[in-house]
Amino acid sequence: MGGLLRDRPVSATQSRKLRTGRSVWQGVPIPRIPARRLQRDIACDVLVIGAGISGALIAERLTEDGFDVAVIDRRGPLAGSTTASTALLQYELDMPLGRLARRIGLSRAERLWRRSKLALDALDERLHRLGLGQDCTRRSSLYLQGDVLDADGLREEAAARRRAGFEVSFLTRGKIEHLYGIKGRAALLGHGGLTADPRRLAAGFLRVALERKLRLYAPAEAMAVEPLATGAVVHTDGPSIRARAVVFATGYEMPKGVPHKGHRITSTWALATRPQPRATWRDAVMISEASDPYLYLRVGPQGRIICGGEDEASIDQATRDALIPEKIAALETKLARLMPHLHPKADYAWAGSFGASPTGSPSIGAVPGMKNCFAALGYGGNGITFSMLSAQILATAIAGHDDPDGDLFSFRRKF
Repeated sequence: MGGLLRDRPVSATQSRKLRTGRSVWQGVPIPRIPARRLQRDIACDVLVIGAGISGALIAERLTEDGFDVAVIDRRGPLAGSTTASTALLQYELDMPLGRLARRIGLSRAERLWRRSKLALDALDERLHRLGLGQDCTRRSSLYLQGDVLDADGLREEAAARRRAGFEVSFLTRGKIEHLYGIKGRAALLGHGGLTADPRRLAAGFLRVALERKLRLYAPAEAMAVEPLATGAVVHTDGPSIRARAVVFATGYEMPKGVPHKGHRITSTWALATRPQPRATWRDAVMISEASDPYLYLRVGPQGRIICGGEDEASIDQATRDALIPEKIAALETKLARLMPHLHPKADYAWAGSFGASPTGSPSIGAVPGMKNCFAALGYGGNGITFSMLSAQILATAIAGHDDPDGDLFSFRRKF
């Protein structure tokens, strides 16, 4: 598997302990995803590195487009960050639209938000077309005032979103208390979100791709990538794989040699309560705060409340894990304060790593200096939405075309 070496080989990805504890999704059985051992050198059109939700969506789209696709993962399918996700599928970026417009310009900010909404709508449509929609539920979203946006700030944000074409309502403190039982908080009510079991979601897309002859190998770790004039060779911890294109879909284990664009790894904590003995709240809307760090919650399986937050940057994994009891207790307290009628005690508790970016937007596209290599860094609070966005943009790029919004997510972009 030789060839003209265009760039120096690089180690494939960082190795990171992505989660600790037991997430609520591990209590929900899913059919086994068959993976095989890589026992000899192989060739394919596209090699996807990573078998989580991003790799699953990208592989499924590429197989539908007629590419011969292989996927490898150092652990196994669905064994990384996907299992730690709380799976609030929203289009709203972490950075409010009004603030983002002041940072990168109104036109680019509105394009980012609109494309995020388009990706989430496309995911919903694709789920139903493929017969996977039973694993998702449509939900509206409640965005509560906090230390980032007060009530007046929320009014301004509502106006900015309406100007951009989004359907959103500003609700006063009195209205929020009347409808949702939450005291002292104004909020924005948005629509078109989804809740899901992230493992079942990813497994569904992998099964569809496998039916189209996807080859899935695990455990198989990419040790180095050797870009060539007409493709690339990935050297694993066993045999090698030659592909016309290589896609890094490694979640929060950042590929080495890929520009970071200000991305950082942050620690987060989450819990799931016991099934609630009474109704949760009106329409089971997803709830988050306009705060930093922010609390977020949703209704999960068996009527459990999934609640997360308490995020911290720049701590090591041992410290993150040691903080689990303290952070879970803090989440229980915040949940009880926000929703006094609920039983906030954790039945499941876990910690995980996730990626954040300066603008809340992902980086997706061709990797500078690595010919025929692409990456999907879905960093920000909308990881699964960004996974769908990655599938759209990368499938277009690998087919040799330009996505009209590719400049917003390129590793060469200015913001």
